[in-house]
Amino acid sequence: MQSNDARLLLHAVVPTLAIGAIAVAVSAVVAGTTGAIGAVVGTVLVVLVMGAGLVVLQSTARNHPQLFQMMGLMLYTVQILAVLVFLLAFKDTTLFDTKAFALTLLGATLVWIAAQTRGHMKAKILYVDPDSAEAKKAETAGSPT
Repeated sequence: MQSNDARLLLHAVVPTLAIGAIAVAVSAVVAGTTGAIGAVVGTVLVVLVMGAGLVVLQSTARNHPQLFQMMGLMLYTVQILAVLVFLLAFKDTTLFDTKAFALTLLGATLVWIAAQTRGHMKAKILYVDPDSAEAKKAETAGSPT
């Protein structure tokens, strides 16, 4: 993982875990232990699904830039389906409070997206590799036309 990728991941994970901790505290007060467990499960699910997505997307951008947009769209679809499968599997559970889980899932996802967007906006990522542009310029300058 490149340093830019790790920095983007860190900028998204930290605020998400912070909002997750707040959600755990609020859910524990409002719904008790099952509420706190629901908030923890919601936070962990967001961090795992969104984190894995970011890692896969950054890897695709590095190795196959021509597939980046298609992979991004497919990745978001897979993330939504993964959360849907989890929701369907645990819809009637008594292991945790489903309302606390759902609200934490929604809040953590929104915080993740906002933090990831902010991280991308603040990152100094080159869109053109200066070394390859100079090499191509030198290559074309040396060949007769």
